[in-house]
Amino acid sequence: MRTDITFSSDGVTLRGWLYRPEGRSGKRPAIVMAHGFSATKEMYLDDFAEVFVAAGFAVMVYDHRNFGDSDGEPRGEIDPVAQVRGYRDAITWLQDQPGVDRHRIGAWGTSYSGGHVIQLGAIDRRVKCVVSQVPAIDGYRASRAMMRGDLGTAMRAQFDADRIARFKGAAPAMIPVVPDQPMGPGALSTADSVAFFKSTTRIGKWRNEVTLRSIEYMTEYSPGLFVGRISPTPFMLVVALRDVLATSDLALEAYERAFQPKRLLALDCGHFDPYTGDMFKVNSAAQSDWFVEHLKP
Repeated sequence: MRTDITFSSDGVTLRGWLYRPEGRSGKRPAIVMAHGFSATKEMYLDDFAEVFVAAGFAVMVYDHRNFGDSDGEPRGEIDPVAQVRGYRDAITWLQDQPGVDRHRIGAWGTSYSGGHVIQLGAIDRRVKCVVSQVPAIDGYRASRAMMRGDLGTAMRAQFDADRIARFKGAAPAMIPVVPDQPMGPGALSTADSVAFFKSTTRIGKWRNEVTLRSIEYMTEYSPGLFVGRISPTPFMLVVALRDVLATSDLALEAYERAFQPKRLLALDCGHFDPYTGDMFKVNSAAQSDWFVEHLKP
């Protein structure tokens, strides 16, 4: 059973869904889920939630502030610090819901939010199990790997110009999430990013734009620094070995720095493949097993 929900995070109303197992009484362990960079909950998170609820979990799925059904201004602003706080407020709300075991809460994140749950698992001990799928690990290193040096210098100049304009009262500068045309500007310019966001029909209220400041925040964000502090919370890392967006080398380095209990699921695919098809079936089943092992009695 799925119901619409709302909760508050730093005074902003966030919206999502709460799934409950059918025909089961008593308090159930629960999982909190949110999507990655600019994506909305309709982009396949319901498929993962249904796998988890079938295994006996209550599942909370929501849109980050400034995106999808959630409130927040400016629209399209991705502040990773605020998004991590959103996860923590989601846990607080979920712990108070009837039928939820407040002492058995898991956190799930993917791509950008895969980095969020690494940090979350390290700083919030209410989280009793973590699944991080194809995560952002080090925004600075990732941006350096994907961008030519001269383009990086030009982007830095745009950041500075945008800051000056905002200081004078202008609206934040915007940039497409994925390019509208080949070789055009975009926050995520890889071919598979374009294919994913342009081809899926399950987009909710997704819009192809984010604030330019969101890119600056991304280059300053390194959640992989927290990976050594997750233990003793159980940590599962899902890596796409052919990932050119959240590259597998950074994720595998991070996994080596994590302590037990931990599990690595290495998938021979690209960044967006774990959401659909046969790869989704293998991936979601393994994640469900990890949550069952560490959250259920």
